[in-house]
Amino acid sequence: MGSKDTETSPDLILKGHAEILQHMFSFADSMALKSAVELHIADIIHSHNSPITLTQIASAISSTSPDITYLGRIMRFLVRRNIFTVHPPSDGAGETRYGLSYKSRWILHGTQKTLVPLLLMENHPQAMAPWHCFSQCVKEGGVAFEKAHGVEIWEFASRNPEFNKLFNDGMACTAAIHIESILQGYKDGFGSIGSLVDVGGGTGEMIGQIVKSHPHIKGINFDLPHVVSTAPVHHGVSHVGGDMFQAIPNADAIIMKWVLHDWGDEDCVKILKNCRKSVPPKTGKVIIIDLVLRPDRDDTLNDLGFAFDLLMMAHSSGGKERTELEWKQILEGGGFPKFKVITLPSTMSIIEAYHD
Repeated sequence: MGSKDTETSPDLILKGHAEILQHMFSFADSMALKSAVELHIADIIHSHNSPITLTQIASAISSTSPDITYLGRIMRFLVRRNIFTVHPPSDGAGETRYGLSYKSRWILHGTQKTLVPLLLMENHPQAMAPWHCFSQCVKEGGVAFEKAHGVEIWEFASRNPEFNKLFNDGMACTAAIHIESILQGYKDGFGSIGSLVDVGGGTGEMIGQIVKSHPHIKGINFDLPHVVSTAPVHHGVSHVGGDMFQAIPNADAIIMKWVLHDWGDEDCVKILKNCRKSVPPKTGKVIIIDLVLRPDRDDTLNDLGFAFDLLMMAHSSGGKERTELEWKQILEGGGFPKFKVITLPSTMSIIEAYHD
């Protein structure tokens, strides 16, 4: 039978129906996960150092009377997603117990490596609203976040302290997660740097860890004034408020993590040109920590990159994830034609770029 017959076979049509339904309800994954985070379920199990029953989880959630039926249905779903493990009673009596999996350790609160702040930020109703504006953006153009909230994300954050904290905490937790692989993957690159500016450094977690690991570096955390105003003290790091589109503090090198993907090509070139003015000729460099899309590869990490590209549509003004060729184009436009890509064991890569 030809391919046309195969594509319209009853079995394939039903398979397509089921898969479309699966995509339609994929939000159930993030909402169930968010509820587990808000209820501190992973922390409750972790505190017992072994799998525990629904009754034990429920009693720790609230001093009132939580609905154990709702809890059980959420846990059943998350077990199917391998967020938690399930341990039926060996003798057929007693209660089923629930434990942590390799995934659920990432939703513990207050640990050094946690995705909790990012998960709560990305799944907040204010952060989700722009996703509903994609079709409107296709028809009319414009910025999804602005269509949802009337202003772009940076202005929205400056006007809303609660969202600003949510956003900053989310970005800070990504720095904590990636810093080890950055320090390991670029350990030789930091040795020759005397001063380093973290452009868009948020509250300074990444530059703080870099300086801690390389005490000879004078660190400067550079971000918008309302961001650095809430930044804690990091030894060896000074906080500077400003606008990267206007001017960037001078240093031997500049580092940017998850910054350029927030902006369109024209804006990225402007930022890179300001970077070029701020670092010395010949030896000056920009260290970009960001995604490099590889359309020819089919794996989980690369596939995640294309989801992040849609996230940029939702939250940024013209931002996007880029292929190596697209990185080459904006780097050349900004005056950094020489570069190399260092792959990290995560979604991120290091792009080291030099003056011409």
